[in-house]
Amino acid sequence: MPHTQVFLPPVRTVGLMQPLAWLAWGWRDMARAGWVSWAHGLALALFGALIVAVAHNRFWLLAGALSGFLVVGPVLATSLYALSRALERRERADWSVVNRTWLQWQRSHPRKWGDHDYWCLVQFGLLLALAATGWVLTSAALITLLAPVRVDTPLDFVRHVVLARDGWLFELWLGLGSLLAAPIFASSVVAMPLLLDRRATLRQAVLTSWQAVLSNPAPMALWAALILVFTLLGLGSLLLGLVAAMPMLGHASWHAYRDLVDASGLPERGEGAA
Repeated sequence: MPHTQVFLPPVRTVGLMQPLAWLAWGWRDMARAGWVSWAHGLALALFGALIVAVAHNRFWLLAGALSGFLVVGPVLATSLYALSRALERRERADWSVVNRTWLQWQRSHPRKWGDHDYWCLVQFGLLLALAATGWVLTSAALITLLAPVRVDTPLDFVRHVVLARDGWLFELWLGLGSLLAAPIFASSVVAMPLLLDRRATLRQAVLTSWQAVLSNPAPMALWAALILVFTLLGLGSLLLGLVAAMPMLGHASWHAYRDLVDASGLPERGEGAA
């Protein structure tokens, strides 16, 4: 069977500190979109609070569930990309954009699972959700089976996992988390915005994302660190910081995509996909 070459849009190289510009542009989009953008952060904070309420005395489960935010973040930010795209086009960035993104796209895209169909977003979202679930189960198993005592509270986690003198559980937990997070970051950093913006296949989007990371290792490492820092600040501030951090990172991710990828060689998606 002959090998078919996959067209990949050109990837640009950027300066080391360019991720800081993405954050600034993301904050600007938050201000311009107003309450619609902030509502995303509030919804995520409330969802996080629900997770804490359910698993507050089961920190062996809570640690994995909250860190899973990093895995599914690109999916949760989909309508933030759409808002930033609307602002870029000088269109109205209001609730109708969010509504079309989450609730009405399938009306214009009834053909499921096609190579260039909007369902690619659903497929990728399911894959990320599966990865997040796998990490939650792995994290819970590690802490439950290997911790010297039962870990029920954050203080237990800090005392018996993080600060354990003779143990290596925390290092193993971090190592496995990083092993999972690195390829997911490389696969998704520009994939979701590209799938939203252009009629690309899932394979094109993921390979383009990897190409962007490999062509810009230092800036993308900084971008990954910034995402981690702002997410941890949001989680560590009793989830209140997520109200601002998550929308800013979502809008900034759109600008990262626009800065890194020249997608002009791929057809745009129609209005129904926005």
